[in-house]
Amino acid sequence: MNDDQSARDRNLDEALDETFPASDAPANTVETGTRVGTESMPDAVTDNRKASRFELVVDGHTAVLNYERTRTSLVLLHTEVPPALRGRHLADALAQAGIDTARAEGLQLAVVCPFVKAYLQHHRQ
Repeated sequence: MNDDQSARDRNLDEALDETFPASDAPANTVETGTRVGTESMPDAVTDNRKASRFELVVDGHTAVLNYERTRTSLVLLHTEVPPALRGRHLADALAQAGIDTARAEGLQLAVVCPFVKAYLQHHRQ
């Protein structure tokens, strides 16, 4: 490598260090999934006991986590998020609501839903 190339490389390294410090938060990118615009923020997850499901309503669409509740247990059955709401981590919020409810009510948690099983594996508590 010649001296001119080496000097250009050092200058590029310095420019990158100044432009992208590691302590900065990630920018809005496809990789980070950060959203901008007028999309509504979701309200709190509600427990619709009559329908046996946790619900999250956003932009007129409802994401749900169906369950069966007994005196001693909460069985999480199936998570469903409408296509218009996907990519917003709403299923995560529903899964966490189910887990938190079982814990708060002293119920044994049983998980049938594949999504909630995966959620539990990635979010060990």
